[in-house]
Amino acid sequence: MKFPRLFLVVLILLFHVHAYALNVVEHTLKNGLKILVVEDHKAPTATFQIWYRVGSRDENIGKTGLSHLLEHMMFKGTKNHGPKTFAQTIQRAGGTDNAFTSKEYTGYFELLASDRIGLPIELEADRMQNLILTKEAVLSERDVVTEERRLRYEDDPQSLVYEQVMATAFNNHPYRWPVIGWMSDLKYLNPDDLINHYRTYYAPNNAVVIVVGDVKEEDIVAKVTAAFGDIPAGPGIRQEKIEDDEQRGERRFYVKKEAELPFIVSAYKVPDIKHEDGFALEVLGVILSDGKSSRLHQSLVYERQLALSAWAGYEGLYKDPFLFFTGATAAYGKNIEDIEKAINDEIEKIKKEPPSEKEVQKAKNQVEASFIMGQDSIYMQAKMIGTFEMIGGWQLWEKYLEGIRKVTPDDVRRVAEKYLVADKRTTGILIPLKGDMK
Repeated sequence: MKFPRLFLVVLILLFHVHAYALNVVEHTLKNGLKILVVEDHKAPTATFQIWYRVGSRDENIGKTGLSHLLEHMMFKGTKNHGPKTFAQTIQRAGGTDNAFTSKEYTGYFELLASDRIGLPIELEADRMQNLILTKEAVLSERDVVTEERRLRYEDDPQSLVYEQVMATAFNNHPYRWPVIGWMSDLKYLNPDDLINHYRTYYAPNNAVVIVVGDVKEEDIVAKVTAAFGDIPAGPGIRQEKIEDDEQRGERRFYVKKEAELPFIVSAYKVPDIKHEDGFALEVLGVILSDGKSSRLHQSLVYERQLALSAWAGYEGLYKDPFLFFTGATAAYGKNIEDIEKAINDEIEKIKKEPPSEKEVQKAKNQVEASFIMGQDSIYMQAKMIGTFEMIGGWQLWEKYLEGIRKVTPDDVRRVAEKYLVADKRTTGILIPLKGDMK
């Protein structure tokens, strides 16, 4: 047992030096495109990523799902390259590519040999300005997304409850609608809305290019300038300050759907990671839920055998205040009300008595270790930089571990008492229906 613990401590100490040695170099072109470069010469590979400051939070009522659908359309061809050409070109060069959409941003990435980094630079510049968005192509891909939604949410009872929890937790903040969009909105989606979305948000002044790997900064800046420099800036986008209304009592709902077992999710309103309490909330989530020795697993799964799984977690990597979740899947024959009470009892224990110094240090080590292992991948380095850049500036990552290390047992008790309260809670419960019921 001593060796793994010693190894973890050494790893953390080594990372403490490496983390602050990560040299991010920043440039901004005349058209507003930001370029972030990190030279990492451990292997002859590199990742090119382009992040757009647009996600589901930038959509409107009745027009949800545009950002995610546009991500799909980015692989359907441009004026210069036909459908599927993008991925095929990257694959022929020995690389991989993909994309992701969130509530805050949309990102595209390629990973390949560093001597071929010019290829994705040229292809992404082409996609930024020359995408083909015909009505027929948009409606065809819309049908693909509706089927994706059907499989991931409509036919997945637990995902449906989770989605409804967020829709209920927020009153007027766009965090309330799903990234994939509501089915009713997708059904009546207007292709012109997607075209306007593309022309508004896919512009150099709303994008960030991130390159990490075996590259030279000067070479990357020159290549990006040549490919993107002549693309005109898009319209100025005003970032409105959005605040959700104060919650003045618990919100509860039930989903009745064909399923095997009862399921519960609760969400509490909490500040984002830029707030000083975010670090303690992160540690609290680990204490409650990370691993088989965590409090919820030990109590609900191992000792009392009430649940097949029980979990908690702080979601703080957002621009605005978001949510702290708890949840569980009931064991066969167990009552969901007993499970809910057991989860709340564990939270109350922390409110009444702070966790031990040893328990908090273990949780902080787990957070750091997870952060460390991500750093070992150039893709994850770039994604971490991009995530923090989108929510408040890439420099935030430098403060992350510092903030985690300062968390004390009383900080954990204090944030549990302050934020995990019934009047700020939204709870969704899945009630299984028998297979022959609709």
